[in-house]
Amino acid sequence: MRVLVIGSGAREDAICKSLMKKTENDIFCAPGNVGMRLFNIKTINIAENDFAKLTDFVIEMGIDYTIVGPELPLNEGIVDYFEEKGLKIFGPNQKSAQIESSKLFSKNLMKAAHIPTALYKEFTDAKLANEELKKSKLPIVVKTDSLAGGKGVYIINDLVNGGRIIEELLIEHKYQTERIIIEEFLSGEEFSLMAFVQGDNLYPMPIAQDYKRKSDGDKGSNTGGMGAVCPVKNINQSIVSDAYENILKPFVKEMNRQGFDYTGVLYAGLILTDSGLKVIEFNVRFGDPETEVVIPRIKSNLSEVIFGLLNNEILDIEWKSKGTDLGVFVASQGYPEDPKVGNVIDSKKKFLNYSGEINFASIDEEDENLLTNGGRLFCIHAHADDLPEAQNNIYSFLDNIDTTNIFFRHDIGKNSISE
Repeated sequence: MRVLVIGSGAREDAICKSLMKKTENDIFCAPGNVGMRLFNIKTINIAENDFAKLTDFVIEMGIDYTIVGPELPLNEGIVDYFEEKGLKIFGPNQKSAQIESSKLFSKNLMKAAHIPTALYKEFTDAKLANEELKKSKLPIVVKTDSLAGGKGVYIINDLVNGGRIIEELLIEHKYQTERIIIEEFLSGEEFSLMAFVQGDNLYPMPIAQDYKRKSDGDKGSNTGGMGAVCPVKNINQSIVSDAYENILKPFVKEMNRQGFDYTGVLYAGLILTDSGLKVIEFNVRFGDPETEVVIPRIKSNLSEVIFGLLNNEILDIEWKSKGTDLGVFVASQGYPEDPKVGNVIDSKKKFLNYSGEINFASIDEEDENLLTNGGRLFCIHAHADDLPEAQNNIYSFLDNIDTTNIFFRHDIGKNSISE
C-alpha cells in the first residue's frame, strides 16, 4: 500500500515505522522531521494544515489512504476536506474532533452517556472564576477549553498561582482561550486506553501509562508527556475490562446515537480513584507518548488494520502479550515554559548506533550533529523481557548523550511493577 501520514512528531515517526514493517508498503510523512529522514522515512514538505496541497499530493502519488496524527488538522476539518474529494483518510471528522478541542463538549457527551468524570464548572469571566477558586478546596484543576498541545491543564495548590493562571487564560487569552473549566482534583492511578473505532465497532489497544510531569518523582510543570510504559502491571485486567465496558463502549454508543459516525482512534485518559474509575479526558487521535510504546506491540499488520477499518471490515487484531515497551522523551532545556532551540544535542552517528528504536520529533541538523528545534526532541524506545531490562537499555544509551542542552526523566516506568 501507499500511505501518507500527516504530522511531524515522535507519534508519527512511530506510526510510519510500524507501517514500514511490511516492506512492500510505500510510506510518506508530511511534513515529517529531520530525524525521520535518518531512518529512510520519505518526508514531504507540505504543512499539516495545507489541505489543498496534501490532497493534490495524494491524488498525484496514488496514495491508498491517509492517517492523521495531530489534533489540530482534525479540528480544522481535514477529514471532511479529503472525503469531499473522495479520498480515504483515517481520523474523525470535524464534528467529532470537538471531543478534544472543547472540554465542555466532551463533558456534555459524558454526562449524556452517564460516564463518571470530575465535577466541574465553566467560566468565561475571570472575576467569577477567581471567586470560584477562592471558595474551592485545594488542590483544584483549571483547564483551558481549547487545544493547547497537552499543556493547558493546571493543578492549583495556592490562590496566587491560580489567579495568575486564570488571568493568563481569560484575560491574556493564552492558547486562544475564551472559556475555562474549573474541576475537582482527582487522586489515584492514571492510565491511558486507546481504541480503534469504526461506527459501532470498537477494538481496544493495550493500556499504557504516561508521565506528564517534567521531573523525576512526578514533580514540576505539566508537559506533553515525558515518557510512557506498556503494559501497566499495577492496573489489573478487571479494571481494564471495566473501563472498556462502562466507559469506552457507552461513550461510543452515545456518539453513534447523536450521529457522529466516528472513524479513527479514541483515546481515554482514565484514573482509578477510591470511588472507582473516572475519565480525565477524551482525545480523538493516537496519544503521544503512548503511541510510541503501544504500536510496537501490535502483531497484526497496522496498514491492513487501518485499511480494514476504512472499508468497514470486522477485524481480529492481535497484540503481543509478553515483554515490556518503554519510551523516554528527551526535551530541550527550558521546556515546557521556554525551550531553547538551535543548540547541539550530539552526533547523528551516536543515534544511528542505538540498538532499539528512536522516534524523532523537534530536531534539526547541522553538519554531523543534531540540534534542538522545539520542546520534546525525541523518544528513546526499548522492548525487553521486563521493565528493568528496558530501563537499562534506554538509560545506558542516554547516559552517554551530552546533557548540556537537554534533559530527561530517570524514573519512567517507576510505578509499573516488573515481572
